[in-house]
Parts: sequence; C-alpha cells; structure tokens
Amino acid sequence: MKRCLFTIALICVALFANAQVIDPQLLEEMNRRADDDKIEVIVMMKARYDRDLLNQKAALCANRAERRIFIIKELKAFAEESQKDLMNYLGGNAKSLWTSNSLVFSATKAQILEIAKRDDVEKIGLNKDQLWIPSFIETSSVPSREITPNLTQTNVPDVWAQGYTGAGVIVAVIDSGVNYNHQDIADHLWDGGDAFPHHGYDYVNDDDDPMDDMGHGTHCAGTVCGDGTAGSQTGVAPDATLMCIKSIRADGFGGSANIAGGMEWAVEHGCDVISMSLGMVSAAVTDKELLRRTCVAINDVGIVAAVCAGNEGHLTILAPIPNNVRVPASCPPPYLDPDQMANTGELSCVIAVGAVDSNDEAAYFTSKGPVTWQDTEFGDYPYEPGIGLIRPDVCGPGVAIKSLDYENVGGYKNLDGTSQATPLVAGVIALMLQKNPNLTPEDICRILEETSVKLTPTKSNITGVGRVDARAAVDAVVYYDDAVIENELAEFSIYPNPADDYVVVNSDKESGYQIIDNLGQTVKCGTITSDNQQVDLTNLPNGIYLIKIDNLSQKLIITK
Repeated sequence: MKRCLFTIALICVALFANAQVIDPQLLEEMNRRADDDKIEVIVMMKARYDRDLLNQKAALCANRAERRIFIIKELKAFAEESQKDLMNYLGGNAKSLWTSNSLVFSATKAQILEIAKRDDVEKIGLNKDQLWIPSFIETSSVPSREITPNLTQTNVPDVWAQGYTGAGVIVAVIDSGVNYNHQDIADHLWDGGDAFPHHGYDYVNDDDDPMDDMGHGTHCAGTVCGDGTAGSQTGVAPDATLMCIKSIRADGFGGSANIAGGMEWAVEHGCDVISMSLGMVSAAVTDKELLRRTCVAINDVGIVAAVCAGNEGHLTILAPIPNNVRVPASCPPPYLDPDQMANTGELSCVIAVGAVDSNDEAAYFTSKGPVTWQDTEFGDYPYEPGIGLIRPDVCGPGVAIKSLDYENVGGYKNLDGTSQATPLVAGVIALMLQKNPNLTPEDICRILEETSVKLTPTKSNITGVGRVDARAAVDAVVYYDDAVIENELAEFSIYPNPADDYVVVNSDKESGYQIIDNLGQTVKCGTITSDNQQVDLTNLPNGIYLIKIDNLSQKLIITK
C-alpha cells in the first residue's frame, strides 16, 4: 500500500510540481526503493554564469595562466553563492561541482521530492555508476627496443627531431588511475608536493593515491608519455609531465559526477591537456547535461580535452545513432569545422577521437556520429531534421596498440579501442603546446583538423576530418616565446586612443609593420600609415597580438 501511495506521489510531482525537475531514471529508482533508503543524486542548480560576461572579463587577463586562475575563482565563487541555501538545508553534507554548478549527495525519497519544489533547482538526477566499457582484445607484448607503429604512422619521431618532446606540458590522464611506478613514466610525473605525494588524485575513493587497479589508465598514460626506459618507446610526448587521476573503479564502472570531479581537479591543479579514454553509453539526460556544462566551463578556462568516441560502432542495434558516440565525446568541439556550419551550436573543450587501423581504415568498432543535444537544456545541434553534431573530430591508430602493463613495471601489452587513439592525440597536443603554450582550445582543434590526413572528402561521422599527423600539426604551429617578446619591449611603445579603435606606435622604424595573432598569422584588418604610425583596430577581435616593426616586437592586448 505504501509503495502504491508513493507511486501516486511521484506521478503528482511529475505532472504538477516540477514536471521537468526529476530525471525519469531517478523517478524509476525512487519507485523501487524503500522510503528510508538513501539515494545518491545530482542536483543541478538553475543559476548560470553569463558566459559572454565571463569571457569579456577574462579577456582582460594578461596571459593564459591568469585567465585560468580568474575563471576558476569566478565560477567557484558563483557556484558557492548560488548553492548556499541548499547546502545549508543539507547541513553541508554535499559535494560541490563548480564547473556545472551542481551538488552531489544522498537523500531519501521525501527529501528529493521536497528539493524538487525549490525555485533554485534546475534538475535532479540519479548519480549511478555505469560501465564505461574500456578497451578490449588484450594481448601480451614484450620490450623490443622499438618505436611503436602508431607513433611512426603519425610521424611523431619527425617532431622529436625538431626538439619537441612535450617538455613543460602537464597532461592529466583521467581514467582507472595509473601505476606511477612503471619505469617508462616514473621520472616525469607531476609533483604534487606533500599534499599529493602520489602524483594526482583518486576521485573514486576521495584520497591522494590514484594507483591503477584495472590497467586501462596505465596503458593510456604510456601512449601519452611512455619514454621507453623499459624497452619500447610508446609515448608521443616522452618528456611531458603526467598527472594521474582515478575516476573509474577497478571493475570499469564510474559515474558522471566522478568524471566531472576529476576534470575539475585536473584543471584546478594546473594541467594543460586532459586525456580521457572513457565514456557513457545511453546516458541519462542529467549525466549528459552535467558533463556538457563541465566541458563548456573547462573550454572557457582554456584547457582542451581529447576524449574517446567509444567502441560501439558495430553495436548500433544496442546504441543507435544519434546515441552511438559516448558522453562526453558527444559534447561539441572548441572549433566548428566548415562542414558543421550548416548546423551550429555552443562549443566546449572536447576533441572527440575515433580509431583507425595501421592502414588508415576505420576500425570496425569505432563509434559513429552524428549526435544531438536538441532534447537537453542546450537545445542545439538538431537531428532529423538537421545534420546533428558531426562526431568524431579526428581519428588516430587504435588497433593492436602497444603500451604499458600496469601489473609489470617493465612490461607492455596490446589493446584495441578508441581509448588507445585518444592518448595519442593528447600527446600530439602536448607537442603543439610545447612549441606555443598560448594556443587556445579552438586553435588546437582547428590545427589538428586542418593538418590531419584526409580520409573522406568532407568531415565524416566515422573518422572525422581524418587521421592526425603530428609533424604536420606541429609544423602548423608558429613558435611563440614570451621571454623573447618581453626583452624587446623597450625598443618602442604602443598607446591605445580613448575610443579603443586605433593605437599610435611611437618608433623610429617606419617599415616592416605587421599585426600578428597568437598563431603567427598576419592580421588583415590592421592598417598603418607611415605619416603618423596610426594602427586601425576597429575590426580587430579581442585577444593578444604582436605589433612587429622590422625585427622588433611589442605585445598588444585588445579588449573592448
């Protein structure tokens, strides 16, 4: 009788109180549970920071590092203020996620119904661990003093020859953890000091030891930065700094809140790139919205994430298009390809990665786009009618990939999956960032797409624009050295006029004038006359530029 009455109460809430507040998956779970059971939920707050205003403020920051600090501080303060009343109601017994303005906690059915009536709550969903379906077809391998074929296929050794090995770039691998004792990564791990002596964080167990207890994360980490100490060169960026984050349990299960929390932790502690070989199939709306909010915020911070598309391309009966690509790979990229412009939407930090074999043929398992967000709070990238959102963005080798064995600190094994293609792309990004640390997520995504080996005439929902080419990508990045620019500042000066539509350059030089953007491209909208050295900035977008006269440079920050 009690179950019947509670079911009636749930129906009343769904129909009258807050029809869209409680996720259907949570309603089903509540109907199955006893009244005094505690259910772990995700509450997404209604308040959203105005992103246009946030980015206008962030444009005043002098560099990428200042932007990161500013946006994290702003979003955390905003989340704390908007969550304050609900946090007090819960007695402080909740975990806050600042990128999505969400809270995670356990509550009874009665408490959930009460919270659903609040005006400050957007949605309540079930925080349920799901199998993230990692890589498959595992075979053993042995050290053989070789550079692994996936690296030669993508021309990585040619980039090493130029002196780019990922040095100074922090890559966060968010996965099942990492065996940080493996010989191939042990000497270039992130230094967390006394607070984080094991080079990262375990978000599953809420402690400072992200030791891998499944093997997937160690294998992925080896493709990012394994340096070959034990015998085989598996890492794209062997001198990159590895940050280890555990968000998936030993059995391969994990929840969206743990993934979002791991991403937040990595960004707060200074990562430059995120590599995530994980994803949720047939995710609930709350999980999708939580992860997309997170990826949008991280894009605003200025961090890019390489994320696997998934291994369900041959399972479209179970995971039909437009739900074949996993979340968060289904989140939008930071750059929209021209082929996507027929159906545009909001951006996020995600570069979705598919898999090919050694012949650049699509792997049979690689997940297929498009995806859509039309039935979520974002309401963009419609599908039927519409082309949806093309996924993936790029692809990489993902068949028979040799990398580190977590059970043997000097050993290796082979795995198949988009999970193996993803850390290769993350490693290429690390090489690009070593050459130019000021690259934005949009810059990185665009360059990867424009330089990939084209496998189809237009961007494909199987292989994206094509297979990444490390040499071509790094060659397309213009070297940028802040130290050199700062040393040249005394040679001449620039002054913006009060209307912010031009600057006057004071210099004895009158030739070789250029305005250059952060990719080294000459800006066409700037003009100058030799009579008064006046530079027209009327149509110049906000950003950091160089004014160059002859061989001298001056940094110019445009904010309007």
